[in-house]
Amino acid sequence: MAVHAAIDIGTNTLRLLVADAVGPDDFTTLHEEQEITRLGEGLMPTRLLQDAPRRRSLTVLRRFADLARSFKAVEVAAVCTSAVREARNGEEFVAEVGREVGLALRVIDGGEEARLTLLGIRHGLRLGLRRVLAIDIGGGSTEFILAKGDVIEAVVSTGLGVVKLTERYLVNDPPTVDEQRQLEEVVGARIDRLRGELPGLEEAQLVGTAGTVTTLAAIDLALVTYDRQKVQGHCLRLARVREFLDRLAALPLRERRGVPGLESGRADIILAGAAVLAVSMERHGYNELRVSDDGLREGILLDLLRKQGRRA
Repeated sequence: MAVHAAIDIGTNTLRLLVADAVGPDDFTTLHEEQEITRLGEGLMPTRLLQDAPRRRSLTVLRRFADLARSFKAVEVAAVCTSAVREARNGEEFVAEVGREVGLALRVIDGGEEARLTLLGIRHGLRLGLRRVLAIDIGGGSTEFILAKGDVIEAVVSTGLGVVKLTERYLVNDPPTVDEQRQLEEVVGARIDRLRGELPGLEEAQLVGTAGTVTTLAAIDLALVTYDRQKVQGHCLRLARVREFLDRLAALPLRERRGVPGLESGRADIILAGAAVLAVSMERHGYNELRVSDDGLREGILLDLLRKQGRRA
């Protein structure tokens, strides 16, 4: 067995996974962690990664790289998503990380992000050949993935990122009723345009991954300390999402940060995330979804293991 590492460089969160390979399709986790650096903060409308979030992200990536090396990882796969691929200075950031941290970053498009995310979800939830609609709500975009087994039937990548939506629509603290209504109208209009692109949803189970979904599951479970084992596979109902959205939207940010299960660094963007989830469930006709703590990060690692297996 050999140690490998995966780093998911998202618009809001950086996530590290170091694991021992059990085979091309499984692993034993040695270390995992995440840190909110909000790399995509202030990205719009200039489409430029800003200096402060770049420095924050660089510091965390340096620490992640050092951790991976301390475990003697034979290979580290580091993948960038929405913020870096949309930024006009994204290549500069990739070069900076390579020069100062020694990590070779790979910038992936929405289709590849969907493939890797599905790989992680299916592995974590042991879904087998079940047909699913996966929703991945990120800081810079939201992806919908319709698949049966490893076969992806449709992928839709939208610009409904929770960092973008928060910065553009939720200005007041707490947000006004009009701000919330406008946000949901924008999300609803985008979701409505998906009709016809995601066929046969009545046969597909809804699953969700990434920070918004896992955070809402943690709130639903009243977890004072996050427990991935309890979150993994949790059934989150639409009525509860709506209940949390209404309750959290009425609280100023300083009080929202004290809600059990709600990570402090996510307290400002959870409203946009919950709105995207609630509207998506309503427009697609789902009353519940199954939560996956595993997602893109785990998919990156599994993809790396498969490639290593083919080279062996």
